[in-house]
Amino acid sequence: MTQSTAVTAQKDKNLIPATDLITVSRAVADLRRGEIVLVMGQENGKSHGVAVIAAEPLPQQGLERLRGIASSTASPAIIIPRVRAKSLGEVRTDDAFVGFVAKNPAEIDADRLGQIANPLLELDGLPDGDWRAINMAESAAIRLSKLARLLPAVVSVPVDADQIDALAAAQNLLILPSEHINGYENASAASLRQVSQARVPLEDAENVTVIAFRPADGGQEHLAIVIDEPARDKPALIRLHSECFTGDLIGSLRCDCGPQLRGAISEIAKSGQGGIVLYLRQEGRGIGLVNKLRAYALQDRGFDTLDANEELGFDADERVYRPAAEMLRQLGFETVRLLTNNPEKMAGLENWGVTVSERVAHKFPSNGHNEFYLQTKKERAGHLF
Repeated sequence: MTQSTAVTAQKDKNLIPATDLITVSRAVADLRRGEIVLVMGQENGKSHGVAVIAAEPLPQQGLERLRGIASSTASPAIIIPRVRAKSLGEVRTDDAFVGFVAKNPAEIDADRLGQIANPLLELDGLPDGDWRAINMAESAAIRLSKLARLLPAVVSVPVDADQIDALAAAQNLLILPSEHINGYENASAASLRQVSQARVPLEDAENVTVIAFRPADGGQEHLAIVIDEPARDKPALIRLHSECFTGDLIGSLRCDCGPQLRGAISEIAKSGQGGIVLYLRQEGRGIGLVNKLRAYALQDRGFDTLDANEELGFDADERVYRPAAEMLRQLGFETVRLLTNNPEKMAGLENWGVTVSERVAHKFPSNGHNEFYLQTKKERAGHLF
């Protein structure tokens, strides 16, 4: 067993089985279309359950249905990021997410809850109510909303743990243990398999094969752009490139993604030794295209690229690097030379058993629109320009 395989096997021990990937994937789709999902958690040895619906999209009918299945007479709580809560008057919490419960739920309809969740919207104030800490199931529900590439905010009501199976059957709802949601990204990456490949001559590299990898739940494919024929007995020159619709496809000047992608392909081709560009479906540092556009709108109000993500309720960088490591392993590469300015990419590959023997600088001049963006990456994200 190689070092890479041993590291991966060790980290696979606690992953959820592939069959559960499909349930999480279905729950992601349910949230995106305004459906309710049931989530189970455990704290202090006791099980608890919640029914949640995403704050966007939130139809009034869905909110009323959520209220109808709450245990006892519990009122819905909207779970929002700390930064949003503080902008609305909550100053006591240091938790990443916090819940707000209106004293008179009739004062808040679906539209109002959607406005509370969205930091791009200004509110005159909240109705009378109380802030509270969230539980493990609600925290997992926030993770699920991130997987759905929605705003990380949900509306939650408690449900009796001993009645949740009957409720799911009666209402045709999915039940997910919190650990299945939290383990989804690693389990999905572990299930990646090659599903298609073809020769695709490119403008700057004519000898190219593109290989598609798909996870077991049928999720988004990642791509390996294999240039020439890199040898497997020495470190291959590679680039991890996160999908960027705006930069890669329509030539946005707000970032340096387009030049980095095309520059990597050109540099690998010119090396004469071949290499690989891994095109990872992690738009907007893992928050998705719609949320990236929201982050751009916040940047236009004065936030930098990292603070904009955090204002929306995301980490500064939500990307994971196991998919890249798994793709390289299947392609037969365990030691690489990495085209990057980002130390986290190096650490991410190393964490999953891929040895980075050398960092190869990969930077491009600013264009008049992205100076602040590049400066932020250098000064706050530690990029090595």
